[in-house]
Amino acid sequence: MLESLFTPQSVAVIGASTQPGKVGHSIFRNMLQYGFSGPVYPINPKTTELLGVRCYPSILQVPGEVELALVVVPARIVPQVLAECGEKKVQAAVIISAGFKEVGAKGAQLEREVVDIARKYNLRVLGPNCLGVIVTSSGLNASFAAGMPLPGPIAFMSQSGALCTAILDWALAEGVGFSKFVSLGNKADLCETDFLRAWEEDAETKVILAYLEGIANGPEFMQVAQEVSRRKPVIIVKSGGTAAGARAASSHTGTLAGSERAYEAAFQQTGVIRARSVEELFDYALAFAYQPRPRGSRLAIVTNAGGPGIMATDACERAGLTLASLRGETVEHLRQHLPPAGNFYNPVDVLGDADAARYRLATEAVLQDANVDAVMAILTPQEMTQIEETAEVLGQLAVQADKPLVACFMGEQKVHPGREILERHQVPNYEYPERAVAALAAMARYVEWQHHPQERPRRYEVDREKAAAILARARDEQRVNLSEFEAQEVIAAYGFALPASKLATTPEEAVTYAEEIGYPVVLKISSPDILHKSDIGGVRVGLSNPEQVTDAFELMLFRAARYMPEAEIRGVLVQEMIGWGKEVILGMSRDPQFGPLVMFGLGGIYVEVLKDVAFRVAPFGELEARQMVQEIHSYPLLTGVRGEKPADLEAIVSGLLRLSQLVTDLPEIVEMDINPLKVREAGRGAVALDVRVTIGS
Repeated sequence: MLESLFTPQSVAVIGASTQPGKVGHSIFRNMLQYGFSGPVYPINPKTTELLGVRCYPSILQVPGEVELALVVVPARIVPQVLAECGEKKVQAAVIISAGFKEVGAKGAQLEREVVDIARKYNLRVLGPNCLGVIVTSSGLNASFAAGMPLPGPIAFMSQSGALCTAILDWALAEGVGFSKFVSLGNKADLCETDFLRAWEEDAETKVILAYLEGIANGPEFMQVAQEVSRRKPVIIVKSGGTAAGARAASSHTGTLAGSERAYEAAFQQTGVIRARSVEELFDYALAFAYQPRPRGSRLAIVTNAGGPGIMATDACERAGLTLASLRGETVEHLRQHLPPAGNFYNPVDVLGDADAARYRLATEAVLQDANVDAVMAILTPQEMTQIEETAEVLGQLAVQADKPLVACFMGEQKVHPGREILERHQVPNYEYPERAVAALAAMARYVEWQHHPQERPRRYEVDREKAAAILARARDEQRVNLSEFEAQEVIAAYGFALPASKLATTPEEAVTYAEEIGYPVVLKISSPDILHKSDIGGVRVGLSNPEQVTDAFELMLFRAARYMPEAEIRGVLVQEMIGWGKEVILGMSRDPQFGPLVMFGLGGIYVEVLKDVAFRVAPFGELEARQMVQEIHSYPLLTGVRGEKPADLEAIVSGLLRLSQLVTDLPEIVEMDINPLKVREAGRGAVALDVRVTIGS
């Protein structure tokens, strides 16, 4: 896939310039000087020769076939040039030119023309408004970058061309190699999902990196990313999430959701590793690219300084790694061969006067320990420290080891020669222990995710037609909010248990229904226009006789008329009052990129003040539902504390799965809350006490 972009047999540079410093000149020069073996045709109607190569006035006049076109002409003539590429049967084009949707409506229209032409001729397009593409194995530098990266196992794509140039410069200084390097630009055609597919099968690529500002098609991305992540680590820096998520919302879920929450959930569900910075992106990449995967999360630390060892230990616990408990024979071996003042347990302290031989002994011992999954060697430059020799020792051990070994040579000037040796041996080095631990933790989490079983979302027997009919009726009446009674009917159709409820239109009816249901009861104002009933006194609980029901009914209607005179009042809902139970919230907000984003949390202050919630993109399976429940900080309250009975966790999981199915089946729903879902003790189920549903207009 995308062979014409990555391994073209011939390339044309349309807009190749005779003037040094121009983008068209830089791209043509890059195509010539890094070893690309196929013919490169410069296209420029104003000259006949460029850098010793015959120039052509149009791609249509090139005598041979052209597989890849690099377009560097003013935006206004790009459609014409691309049409000529189509006539020439070019397979792929990289549009370097800017001036498209990034500049406004006129540019967006021009970009749509480009896409239409590309589709007409079955021509794949990278860009526009991009830096280009680099393939190190073939010497293809179809970009205007200053320099060519070294070959390596890392494929990188970026939505920012400027970031590409900065990373290229950094990579050249650090000796980091790449297999493929792609600037995505405006993603008019080819996008991140296309490159994930292509690199899944790419033998030259072990690790896939990306800097993204947005994702074109969320559901498709999730499907592909999950497949690719099973085979290769996908590490992404995602920026620009918080501003995109800011919007007005009527429900708790809508308020708490937003774009950033959706990306977090999508990445977590698909095994994508989220890096918080470009520094972290490459910290992770180096570990994945050059070291074997750990079998677990148990870390051993070898250090010549106590303080950094303690720092690493603290970072280990914070990152979710376990400090390995060394086997007795390992401890005894260290005790016999290290100085008496050293520490023979983990972290292993080889003392400040440790030479390279002592580092070898200790590191080799912990690498061979069956209780150890990964090793970090910390070195601080003391007067007697053999920096270069120790780096050589670690490099030799890393080649032989079947578990990851990373280094933390702390300092700068004195340790620099050692870092270069580590780099040559492809042992990742980190300036500080926390960065090394974070990289190893990312590896451990990834391996754990790879071993998670792939599951299909559970499907329940439901009455989809009934729920859909209720939504259709509201839409026909040009309403976006369902009344609570309607909302209850919708979730009841999907198997949620509800308290006994009846809609009363007079105080007398309310009393009759209360006596049928049995005291005490709850009264709620019923109106599709009043979403936050408590704010206007529209909820009364614990009513235990006819007089209280009558008074509450009349006062409720009075307040509704006073505070919301335009609201449509359908009556008052008389509801069974449910006793003991933990209150939780289930909700959904439909994200523009990924679709239905389901939320779970405890009710009350936990959701309103502490925002202690978990999210997943629907549909999802039972494993994800259980993880949602366990992720919230207040999860122990559901398991029973201080003599309380545990809540029915199975009922919560079932509720999340039913909600996932509901919002997947009915895309008209844009927001909803079940708040609270009253969860009884284990084995006794849960009851949805209050429901709010908003549909698309």
